[in-house]
Amino acid sequence: MPNVVDIRHLNKTFSGQQVLHDICLQVAEGESVGLLGPNGAGKSTLMKILIGILRADKVRKSDELCTVRCPERVGYLSEQNPLYQEMYVREYLLFMARFSHSADETEPIIDRVGLRPEAHKRIRELSKGYRQRVGLAAALIGKPELLILDEPTTGLDPNQLEDIRRVVRETRQQCPVILSTHILQEVKEMCTRVVILDHGRVRADRNMDDIPDLEKLFHDVTQ
Repeated sequence: MPNVVDIRHLNKTFSGQQVLHDICLQVAEGESVGLLGPNGAGKSTLMKILIGILRADKVRKSDELCTVRCPERVGYLSEQNPLYQEMYVREYLLFMARFSHSADETEPIIDRVGLRPEAHKRIRELSKGYRQRVGLAAALIGKPELLILDEPTTGLDPNQLEDIRRVVRETRQQCPVILSTHILQEVKEMCTRVVILDHGRVRADRNMDDIPDLEKLFHDVTQ
């Protein structure tokens, strides 16, 4: 399968402190990659580079120039999930769809993420789980070539968790997914592969089928 994301020798420094070290990462069609790591590992910085908020350092490593190849159409759900609280659900999604000229996608996506019963409500009236669905629906508008999710299941109850997991599993059939989380169980449930970062370095990159004990692997490589 062709790589949708191709990162080679990525480095990032802030105020003289290097936070990402020689990151190499490829993500292919059909994959759902769990990005794991303790606080300060560099996950958020890597995601911001992927969505274009930050630029990688232009430095050479092992005689090779840093390259970051990522699709132009990237869907992104941030951990904070900022939403216009006074807008109605359908109104907000139609508003977001205008940026990609994708208004015709709104109703199918409302059904896909299970928002039909809440589509007539203001966003501020929704539970945490339904607000997460609104953010996920907005990220899916415009037929993204890559979906990046930052802690998408934090604070959800078991039923809400399963709904989000289902949507993520379905989405990877249409575009690859990168899922950043602290919850190892979520990687087990939703991901085909795991990448573990620690102190800005890739410590492990494995297919989930090849990992007998994810907890042990995480503990061993982040010591």
